[in-house]
Order: sequence, then C-alpha cells, then structure tokens
Amino acid sequence: MVLRRRSALYILMVGLVVLFLSPFGWLLITALKDPSELQALPIHWWPHQPSLDNFRQALSLWPYLGYARNSLMISTIYAVLASLASAWAGYGFARLEAPGKRVIFGVLMSTMMLPQIITLVPTYLLFGKIGLLNTYMPWVLWGLCGAPYLIFLFRQFFANMPKELEEAAIIDGCGQIRIFWRIFLPQSWPVIATSLILSFSWTWGDWIAPAMLLDDDRTTLAVRLAKGYINEHGALMNNLVAAGTVMYIVPVLALFLIMQRGFVSSAATSGLK
Repeated sequence: MVLRRRSALYILMVGLVVLFLSPFGWLLITALKDPSELQALPIHWWPHQPSLDNFRQALSLWPYLGYARNSLMISTIYAVLASLASAWAGYGFARLEAPGKRVIFGVLMSTMMLPQIITLVPTYLLFGKIGLLNTYMPWVLWGLCGAPYLIFLFRQFFANMPKELEEAAIIDGCGQIRIFWRIFLPQSWPVIATSLILSFSWTWGDWIAPAMLLDDDRTTLAVRLAKGYINEHGALMNNLVAAGTVMYIVPVLALFLIMQRGFVSSAATSGLK
C-alpha cells in the first residue's frame, strides 16, 4: 500500500512537472524552427532541421545585449537595496519596541492590497517634478524603501529567532546595528535568497514602470521585447520572438538555480545552525 501511494505520488509530481514546463518547452521548440515551418499545416511539433540561427538573429537584429544590460542593472540595484532595506525594517518590527509599532505594521501590510495601476499617475508626476524621468534613480528609491511582502518575510524570520542570542550580544556590548549586521542578518540566508529571487524577478519582468519612466534608448529588455520582431512587411517573426524570450528567461532561471537551496528553505526557521 505504501509503495503504491509513493508511486502514485511520483507519477503525479512528474505529470505536474511536465505540465508546468510544457509552455517553456514549446517556446524552445519554436525558437529552433525555420520561419516556413511555423506557417506549415499540419503543425510540426518538432523542427525538421533544428537550428540556432534564430538566436543569432534575435541578438543582432537590434542591440539585445544592451537592453539586457539595462534590465540587469535595474534589477540588481533594486534587488540588493530592497533586500537590505526590508531586512532592516523587518528586524525593527520583530525585535525593537516603539509606540504604535503594530499599527504601523498593519498599515504597511495593507499597502499590499493596493493595485499598482492606482499609483501609476502619481508616481509619474512625482518623479517628473523632481527630474528623475529617464534615470534609474526611481529604482534606487524604491529599493531603499523596501517592499511590504519582503518586510513581512524578514519580520517573521527574525521574530522566531531565540532571544538569548540578542541578550548575549547586548551583554558583550553590541548595539542594535551591530546585532543586526553580525548576528541576525548572517543567519537569515533563506529569507535573503527568497528576497533576492523575488525582487529581481519583479523588476526583470516589469513592463509598466520602464515603459512609463524611461526613453527607448535606456529602457529595459522587457519593454523592447514587447515591441516584438517585425519584418519588412509588418508581420511578427514568431521564431525570433521565441528565441529572444528564451534568452530573456535565462537570467531568472540562473538566479533561481544558484539560490534554490535557500529559496526552498523555510523562512520561519529558528536561525540556529
């Protein structure tokens, strides 16, 4: 009976993996096809002569790597700053006492229910008045403010850490800043990994903010890809779109593979080794 249940569970997991990976698999197959095969009927599931030429054309048709560099810069800046700021705010909510702390934390959590569309016009007007349009400073400011969900993750993690660690550090003469940097932050690797992956993915995949705040020459890869690859007849070249999209996904997959051990760890562990 146990063996049957385990086999059924494995079959279910394999089926789910195939289901979740099928869109990416179809995208990769399309990226390997010749343009004529995309219009052929009936549909050929596998290309007759798989070729990497679509990837070369996707890179050379317009400055793909330049836009990728813009995306990488913005995403990295925001991910690092947002993780550090959220960790510091989460530490304050978890370990420090202040009047109205619970109220402030409740207000902070309630901001997660605000749709981004509501803040688009005020955000654009604000950054326009202070001269930050077509610069990367908005992502620096957003990162320094932290993110409500990430603050919640760090707060939950730090709240579950033993109080004896903090008391021992205070006896040794450590202040709150040193306690945070030397004790709590190094122990929070699972949450740091989760925070970096989530914040990087949010910014890497964001289309609205770069399209609204940046000009064409400084915009991100997501915005440029959304315009697609158009041939001389005005038709969309789906094989190049697929190739460009596959390469667009690679940095996020690489980041997840590097930090997957920390990401899958519980964000509510005790923090003790």
